[in-house]
Amino acid sequence: MDISMGQALLIGLVTAFCFAGQLMGLYTNRVIVLSFFMGLILGDLPTALMMGAIGELAFMGFGVGAGGTVPPNPMGPGIVGTIMAITLKNSGMTVESALALSYPFAVLFQIVVTATYTAMSGTSATIKKAIEKEDYRKFKFLSNSTFLTFLVVGFLIGFVSAVSMSSLQAFVEAFPQWLVTGLTVAGGLLPAIGFAMIMTVMFKKDYAAYLLLGYVCIAYLELPVMGVAIIGAIFALIDMYNKQNDVSNSAVVATTGEDFENGI
Repeated sequence: MDISMGQALLIGLVTAFCFAGQLMGLYTNRVIVLSFFMGLILGDLPTALMMGAIGELAFMGFGVGAGGTVPPNPMGPGIVGTIMAITLKNSGMTVESALALSYPFAVLFQIVVTATYTAMSGTSATIKKAIEKEDYRKFKFLSNSTFLTFLVVGFLIGFVSAVSMSSLQAFVEAFPQWLVTGLTVAGGLLPAIGFAMIMTVMFKKDYAAYLLLGYVCIAYLELPVMGVAIIGAIFALIDMYNKQNDVSNSAVVATTGEDFENGI
C-alpha cells in the first residue's frame, strides 16, 4: 500500500495536533489516539485499533519513567508502528512485529522531544525581559512559542514518517522469515512486560485475589476481555458499596455514641 502526498500531509497535521495537545493537558499523544487517526487516514481502522490496543498495553509500563529515566515516546508505535502495520500488511507484517520495529523510533522521538524542550528552556528569561520593556507583542509571541514549536516538530515527525515508508518497506521486505517470526514473538511479549512493570508499582497483597481471579477467567474459563472487565466492574461496585456502608455505620455510631449490633 502506497501513501499519497495528501495522506502524508494529513498524517503530519494530525501528528502536530496530537503532539502539541499534551501541552494543554490532553491525552492526544497516547498510542490508541494516534493509531485511531492513522487508521482513519489510511482506511484501515481495525488494524489501527489492534495496534493501538497492543501499544497501550506495552506503554502501561514503558510509559512510566522510573526515577530520572525518560520513557520512549508513544508516537513510535502510534505513528510509525501503525503505518507499518497497515501499509506492510500484505507483506506479512503483523501488529506484534510492527510494535517491535517501532520501539527504536519511540526512543528517537523522545530524544527529539527532549531536544525541543531544551531548545525552548530559555524562553522564560526572554519573556521576562519583554515584560520589563513593555513589549507585549513579543511577550504574546514568546508565550505561545513552545506550543508553536511542538506543532512544527509534530508535523515534521508525522510527514517524514509517512513519506519515508516506501524506503522502510523495501528494508523490511528484505528481512528473512525467521527474523520476522522472532520480531512477532518479541512484539507479543512487550505488552506482557509493560503490564508486569506497571504491576510492580501498583500491586498490593490486598489485590492478589482479584489478580488470580482474572487469570483463572482468561486461562481456564476462556472468557473474552469484555467478560473479565464486567466481572471486575462488579467486584469494584461491591467494594465501593461496602465502603459506603462502613462509612455510614461509623457516622451513626459517632452521632449516637452507641455501638449497634444487628440493628439493635
